[in-house]
Amino acid sequence: MIDGHRGQSAASGIEDAAVDDQVAPIPEPAPPAALAAKVPGRGIRTGFGVGARLARHGVTANEVTVVGMVLAGVTGVAIGLGHFWIGVVLLTVGGLMDTLDGVVAKAAGTASKKGAFFDSVADRVSDGLIFGGVAWYFASGIHPRLAVLPFAIFGVSAVISYERAKAESLGYDAKGGLMERAERLILLGVALVLHVIFVPVLGLLLALTVFTAAQRFAKVWRQASAETASPAAVRGAWRRGRVESRWQSWRQPRANGARRRATTPSRVRARRRDEPLGVRLRRVLASERTGIRRVSPRAERRSLVIGSARRRHPGTDS
Repeated sequence: MIDGHRGQSAASGIEDAAVDDQVAPIPEPAPPAALAAKVPGRGIRTGFGVGARLARHGVTANEVTVVGMVLAGVTGVAIGLGHFWIGVVLLTVGGLMDTLDGVVAKAAGTASKKGAFFDSVADRVSDGLIFGGVAWYFASGIHPRLAVLPFAIFGVSAVISYERAKAESLGYDAKGGLMERAERLILLGVALVLHVIFVPVLGLLLALTVFTAAQRFAKVWRQASAETASPAAVRGAWRRGRVESRWQSWRQPRANGARRRATTPSRVRARRRDEPLGVRLRRVLASERTGIRRVSPRAERRSLVIGSARRRHPGTDS
C-alpha cells in the first residue's frame, strides 16, 4: 500500500490514518458466502469487488505485496533499458497493487500491524528498485553523472519515511506533506511520459521532495517545542537562579560572622551596659540567690594562670 499502511481505499489513493486504526483479526473467518453478504463498512465494501473476489479465492494481502515488489523490479529493469512506456504501464499496475493489498487485508479480516510493517518495508524496497532503474538508465547514457539525481530522490524519500516513523514512536504526528509516496510515483510517471524533459521533471521532483522533508521536520519540531517552556523563560529562570544562589552564598557567611561576633564577651558587656538598671539589679540578685558568682573573663584568665603556676611550683604558696 502507499506509504506503508494497509487500509486504504482503492478509489482514493490516499494514505490511511494509522496502523492502530486497523481492526484485530477476526477469530473465526466467515465463509465466502457470508463475506459477500457483509454490509458496507463492516469487512467487504460494495466498491471493493476486486479485493473481495481475491479474498474469496484465498489470495492473501502478503502475496499481493510480494507481487507489487516483483512488479517494481520489472519496472526498474524496463526504465533502465529505456522502455519508458512499458515502465509507465508497470508503474501504474504496481501502484494499483499497493492499494489492493490493503483492500484484500480488510476483506479477509487479516489487517494487522505485522502486515502493515511488511507493507512499509516492501514500499521502501520498491522505491529503491524503481529509482535504481532510473539511475541505471542515466549511468548507461551519455551523461552518467545524472545517476546521482534519482539516488538523491530516493535518499530524501527515505528521510521522509523515517521522520514519520520516528515522530510516531515519540508520540507526534508527522503525516502529510506536498510530495508523499503516491505523489512522487505520479510525478515520476509524468516524467516517463514526457521523456523529452525527463531530467528537468526529476529535478523538480527532487526539490519538492526536499520541501516535503522540511515540512514534516518543521511540523514535528513545533509539536515538540510546544511541550517545553519558551527559551526566554528558561533563560530568565536560569539567571534568577544564579542571582539568588550568589546572593545567598554572599549573605550566609556575613550572617554567620555577625552571629559569631555577637557572642564575643566585649559585645555581651556592651549590650548589658545598655540595659536598664532594674534589669541589671534583677540579674545580680538572681545570681546571689542561686550562689553563682559571675566572674569576668579577665579574672578567669588570671585564675587559670595562677593555677597552672601553682601546679608547676607546689611550694610557692607555703
